[in-house]
Amino acid sequence: MEYLDICGESGEPTGLTVERSRAHREGILHRTAHVWIVRQREGVWQVLLQKRSLEKDSFPGLYDTSSAGHIPAGSEPLESALRELREELGIDAAPDALTQIGSFRISYEEDFHGKPFRDNEFTFVYLYREPVDETALILQEGEVDEVSWFDLAEVRDEIRTSRERFCMSSRGLGILCTALGV
Repeated sequence: MEYLDICGESGEPTGLTVERSRAHREGILHRTAHVWIVRQREGVWQVLLQKRSLEKDSFPGLYDTSSAGHIPAGSEPLESALRELREELGIDAAPDALTQIGSFRISYEEDFHGKPFRDNEFTFVYLYREPVDETALILQEGEVDEVSWFDLAEVRDEIRTSRERFCMSSRGLGILCTALGV
């Protein structure tokens, strides 16, 4: 079982913990870490997105943040962001390779696989600008089906009108765009 810190509105742990499935079943506020991997090609910002496994309990088969995950009880956001990069993509990054660029709240409720899913998260957002060869990544089975580079402006524009391909938070993407000045 995976336990998470229950947190307050500003992302600070309360000292209480909750099992992950219960947090999503009941919508209990907990913490996550998101990492955006970016590069510039011919003056255009691109973002590496992961296609979520069809086995995922939310948004299966859609493209999402480069790397993201829950912050286990007792862990810190940066160490969780580094762990998720390593587990999901095989990137062994140094702590100073990540820059925290913001935070935001996620709150939504949807049905996936015939069951209600209540997401109530405080998310810490990081930027990773080191060179990444997507063909050399080691993708975590059961989590990530593939990765692809997308023009950041294309993703930003598409999620304003459609959620057929992408499932990332528009607030998280907005933090990335602000950090990059686009």
